[in-house]
Amino acid sequence: MSFLIDFVLHIDEHLVTIVNSFGIWTYLILFAIIFIETGAVILPFLPGDSLLFAAAALAANPDYGLHIWSFVILFLVAALAGDSLNFMIGHSLGERLTQTSWFGKLINQKQLAKSEKFFKKHGGITVTIARFMPIIRTFVPFVAASSRMHYQQFIRYNVIGCILWVILCCGGGYFFGNIPFVKQHFSMVVIGIILVSLIPAVVSALKARFGKTAESDL
Repeated sequence: MSFLIDFVLHIDEHLVTIVNSFGIWTYLILFAIIFIETGAVILPFLPGDSLLFAAAALAANPDYGLHIWSFVILFLVAALAGDSLNFMIGHSLGERLTQTSWFGKLINQKQLAKSEKFFKKHGGITVTIARFMPIIRTFVPFVAASSRMHYQQFIRYNVIGCILWVILCCGGGYFFGNIPFVKQHFSMVVIGIILVSLIPAVVSALKARFGKTAESDL
């Protein structure tokens, strides 16, 4: 876990090492990280937003010989493919996995029932919004499928979310990642990106918590 935290906080330095060590294979390595982040269901702590930002920043620096549009296409395909695999796992194995002792600690039948009501109430736009929320975006495809959302509806909103996510993260890294202040305080920038991304989840959790409290007081 300490290595993962260090990798995320100093992702710019680690990416430089990867590029220097693996050259063109860097594209495949970063593709795999983004794909696994959502596709594997149980690995939500892999870097996402910060990786796109850092990779785009390196692409803006001609010294590394990387191409921004190659990253944009690869990250978009990786995100869509990972989410689709996650959805298929939820569709095929959702109920059985939630009944196992180890996976049930993450997602259980009661949570699936609540999620199904949530998706019915708010619609597919939740899939789009979730793409910008670390950790949560890993579980949303699985929960959406387990909650009997149709794949056609899921993929429609997922495509919108993935396109916006890749463009914003890569665009931010490409145009701002090499500003001297940003380069000198990259760890703080990464922490800022993570905190901003988590705001919707925190607000939602607080609303749910205080909503329950209000109901119990009635």
